[in-house]
Amino acid sequence: MTIRSIALASILVAGTTFSLTGCKKDEATLAAEAKIKELSVDALAGMVKAGKAHVFDANGESTREKYGIIPGAKLLASSSDYDLAALPAEKDASLVFYCSNTMCSAGEGAAKRAALAGYDDVSVLPVGIKGWSESGQKTEKVPNS
Repeated sequence: MTIRSIALASILVAGTTFSLTGCKKDEATLAAEAKIKELSVDALAGMVKAGKAHVFDANGESTREKYGIIPGAKLLASSSDYDLAALPAEKDASLVFYCSNTMCSAGEGAAKRAALAGYDDVSVLPVGIKGWSESGQKTEKVPNS
């Protein structure tokens, strides 16, 4: 083994150790993430129609203007530090969060915040508003726009 290969191996091992310890999650975060369910468009549409879900939009203004929102959705100012008072008082209420599409993680972040706050029935719509509208579901314009 040459000095160069030893140095390269040391860098790789050090990098791996750093990335493994840097990504460690605490038990509360892991438990919160485990609570979060994924919903299909059809499942959420049924819940919305039956009035069985509190729906939250974690998108930014430009996405909301482009695609609209799910009818009745409450708009979050931020996915990571929104005011928890925006959520219902009942910790067993069905909460559903969404963002723009499968490449966006804002809905998941907002859902994790609710789960960490003690909500038991937390879900995300992974396909987001884009998948919702592409499935032919009704959307609304953003209020006051």
